[in-house]
Amino acid sequence: MAAALFGAVACQEDALDPNSVIKADSYEKNAFDKWLEVNYVNPYNIDFKYRFEMNESDMNYYTVPAPLESSIMMAHLVKYLCIDTYDEVAGIEFTRGYFPKMFFLIGEWEYRNNGTIILGTAEGGKKILLSGIIYLPLYIQAGADALNEYYIKTIHHEFTHILNQTKDFPTDFKLVTGSGYVADSWSEEPYDREYLQNGFISAYSQYSEGEDFAEMLSIYITNDQAYWDAQLKAAGDGAAAINTKLDIVRGYMKDSWGIDINELRSTILRRQNDVIKGKVDLTDISID
Repeated sequence: MAAALFGAVACQEDALDPNSVIKADSYEKNAFDKWLEVNYVNPYNIDFKYRFEMNESDMNYYTVPAPLESSIMMAHLVKYLCIDTYDEVAGIEFTRGYFPKMFFLIGEWEYRNNGTIILGTAEGGKKILLSGIIYLPLYIQAGADALNEYYIKTIHHEFTHILNQTKDFPTDFKLVTGSGYVADSWSEEPYDREYLQNGFISAYSQYSEGEDFAEMLSIYITNDQAYWDAQLKAAGDGAAAINTKLDIVRGYMKDSWGIDINELRSTILRRQNDVIKGKVDLTDISID
């Protein structure tokens, strides 16, 4: 009887609520969402995420949502200075094929325990995270150098990683300053101030050969020749190593992707000048 009673209880079915307790985020598309469809999704299949999503965030850092107004500005900058640049230099099929398929924005920088901040990351050749979007209007007002240092160079840096993940750069690059990579110590004395003399174009370049390659390309194409010449002069004996690595970067981009980095640089600088001079409306989300 006890067994029969247990069986009866065990087989009894509870009445389940047809409505799930798990609720997916839902929202009504605003004008910016529709602008993104026209300028990102339809022509390039790129998902530009500006609403905060916990699953896209790095749980190791405190993060906050990106403001709508700054997100609109960043969407224009990525389109005009990066996507349209590669369309012009390498062709739209290149951009469609290799440019990351997702951008995710967060409002604050990601702060590390060693006093440095993470400006952006690239994941799996498909996603770029951009942080510090709260401060974007301030850096636009500050001018090209600030805009590059904190945002635009970061995008080109992370895109270089994506290209390298698709076609690796020559092993010769790793040998030029092979004994100079210091991983996380790059932000410490004396590495944070003697990098040029040691053959590196930035302090962060000393982290690894992969970061070195991405820094070489992104810094070269977002700065004019006068800046580059000044860096080489300050490098002294280290200039030879920097020039050797630049030649390898130049050859890689030409042989692997058909891109002349001098043409890429002149296109970026021309477009960047348009932005700084106010020729590009960074707030317009109207659809013709």
